[in-house]
Amino acid sequence: QLRVEESGGDLVQPGGSLRLSCTASTFSLEHYAVGWFRQATGMEREGVSCITSDAQQSTYPESAKGRFTISRDNAKNAVYLQMNDLKPEDTATYYCVAALPGQTYCSVAATRGLTTPIGYLESWGEGTRVTVSS
Repeated sequence: QLRVEESGGDLVQPGGSLRLSCTASTFSLEHYAVGWFRQATGMEREGVSCITSDAQQSTYPESAKGRFTISRDNAKNAVYLQMNDLKPEDTATYYCVAALPGQTYCSVAATRGLTTPIGYLESWGEGTRVTVSS
């Protein structure tokens, strides 16, 4: 079973930074797009950022643009989400998903509903909790 694992979530003060990691131990992420989603308590899951297999980056919520940066390191089989100037409204459980086809998934991830987009394969992690509070 293909599975990705998130790490790096923590309690941080407003204005602080965190780097989340998404890794896979049983397969290579190289040809996959990797997206980050988040879900706050009582809210719908929303797409945060996505990187294609050829490293094209997308960040979706206007509130995250300029503060969040996604990157990938294929040598370490990892994708990172660097989050700076964190705000209380960033508090959520953050999930990563590895998806195929790796070159086009990010174009549909932003508007992804409750189910896997038609024509795509997804592997989700269990999430990592980010809490922004003083």
